Amino acid sequence: MFPKNKILICGPCAAESEFQLFETAKLIKQLINPDFFRAGLWKPRTNPHTFEGLGKSGVFLLKKIETTFEMPVITEVACAKHIEIIENQNFSAYWIGARTVSNPFSIKEIIEATKNKNTKIFIKNPIFPDIDLWTGIIERFLIEGFENIIPVHRGFYPYEKTKLRNVPLWEIPIELKRRFPNLKIICDPSHITGDSNYIEEISQQAINLNFDGLMIESHFNPKIALSDNNQQVTPNQLSQIIENLNPKNTFTDNQGFNMKIENLRKQIDDVDYQIIEKLINRFNLTDEIGKLKKNNSVSTLQIDRWNAILNSRTKYIENEKLREDFLIKFLNLIHDESIRRQNEI
Repeated sequence: MFPKNKILICGPCAAESEFQLFETAKLIKQLINPDFFRAGLWKPRTNPHTFEGLGKSGVFLLKKIETTFEMPVITEVACAKHIEIIENQNFSAYWIGARTVSNPFSIKEIIEATKNKNTKIFIKNPIFPDIDLWTGIIERFLIEGFENIIPVHRGFYPYEKTKLRNVPLWEIPIELKRRFPNLKIICDPSHITGDSNYIEEISQQAINLNFDGLMIESHFNPKIALSDNNQQVTPNQLSQIIENLNPKNTFTDNQGFNMKIENLRKQIDDVDYQIIEKLINRFNLTDEIGKLKKNNSVSTLQIDRWNAILNSRTKYIENEKLREDFLIKFLNLIHDESIRRQNEI
């Protein structure tokens, strides 16, 4: 069951026709009654031959949806002209897509064009995993006095092919939450997965991580959708996904649980400090090696040594409950820092 204190946004990827919008909205209102009914009017497409949305004419259809079903509507904006159009129709919210978020010039124009400071502004993460860019865009709105800012985690473009359209990299929105503890952050499972078969799995992961809501694409008949049909679910499927979600408590009154988890956390704290001390020792040794290399005119990078480290360390964990890809990422971070320090020497 979807928690009452969380935001739910659903509707088709793109507004295609009056019939499509009303058929979908009717079912969504009846089965789900979300906080917002979503539909893209201006679709940023790489291929100019694909459907790019209804544009301005769709604004009036969405407002008709809002009035008919008493369900607030939301759409994507990418420029000042879009803001002017939706503000003339008194839209209470909009979202900014991943491509637009990556362009600070576009963001500046959108901020200047938005006259209603009470507008709810949903800001998706950039296409690539740049936490500072995402942070900077949010800060631009906050500096200008906008208070209803809701970041949207929609995943990041993968460098290698995966089962998901975009890799979640949950650590990035978690870090964003640390930077902005007073902001609600929601998840967009549709764009993370690119496949309706994984929507429920990613939605549950977001709930487990205490995200503040979900934005899920839903179409009355995804098979005939003109845009992203693989990642859209029917309103009936969406209703079932929401029903199957298992909410998690942020806190508990169970004293036994609290005592046990606090004890385990203290042990983790101790181990963390030991790891930090070991890292300091390791980098001190790295610095000594850097001095020797400098004095003997030896290059910083020794690829054979690096390969030997990777091979020996990954072999060391063969029978342990530690993922090889995690260890390799960890070793790469250490190696990058070692190279940086030796280059400074």
